[in-house]
Amino acid sequence: MKKNIGSIDKVIRILIAAVVVVLYFTKVISGTLGIVLLIVAGIIALTAIIDFCPIWAVLGINTKKKE
Repeated sequence: MKKNIGSIDKVIRILIAAVVVVLYFTKVISGTLGIVLLIVAGIIALTAIIDFCPIWAVLGINTKKKE
C-alpha cells in the first residue's frame, strides 16, 4: 500500500469528517442520511490517517509530494 494522500488533502479530509460529525451530533443532519454521512466521514477520516485512498489509487491520483 503506497501512500498517496498529501498534507493538504489530509487536512481537507479531516475537516470534512469533523464537520459531518459536528452536524450529526448537533442534530442538523439525522436519520438514515445522518448515519450514512457519519459512516462516510469515518471512512474519509480513516483514509486521511493511513495516508492511502483506494479510489485515488484506482484513478492514478497522487497528492503526496515527491521526496
